[in-house]
Amino acid sequence: MAPDPVLQARPKEFDTDSGVSRQDRSALAEKLTEAVADSYLLYVKTQGFHWNVVGPLFYSLHKLTEVQYEDLAEAIDDIAERIRAIGFTAPGSFAQFQQVTSIKEETGSVTAEEMIRQLAEDNETCSRNLRNAAAAAEAVEDVNTADLLTARIGQHEENTWMLRAMMA
Repeated sequence: MAPDPVLQARPKEFDTDSGVSRQDRSALAEKLTEAVADSYLLYVKTQGFHWNVVGPLFYSLHKLTEVQYEDLAEAIDDIAERIRAIGFTAPGSFAQFQQVTSIKEETGSVTAEEMIRQLAEDNETCSRNLRNAAAAAEAVEDVNTADLLTARIGQHEENTWMLRAMMA
């Protein structure tokens, strides 16, 4: 039996005439890939801390990290779909993420205080990286990408504030 051609479809780059050149869209896809990678590694770290927090901050940090990793899950999907919308293939493996992420994994057992410190710093890292990506999107007048990234910057800044407030 011959393979069904419908089932043989593969994601690939496609051309779009949106007013942003292929070269600029490609550069933005690279920035968005970095954003997906940073978000995914932060998601994994946030969820791991959610599972493993103990001590007097257990309830509040457990709840806060749950809200944050659920938000990250949606953001990852939105950013990856934006990569597809501008014509490129979204990354989908840890190997791809680890090549471009700025987020450091935590493989040990750390205190609640260390969890909060790391998550605050990682959210700041995401904010900085997204700011550069948003500026690149604005420079080529890709307003949809710029808007998406700007909203994410605000969320990471809010996450940082809430985490730092727990330590105050």
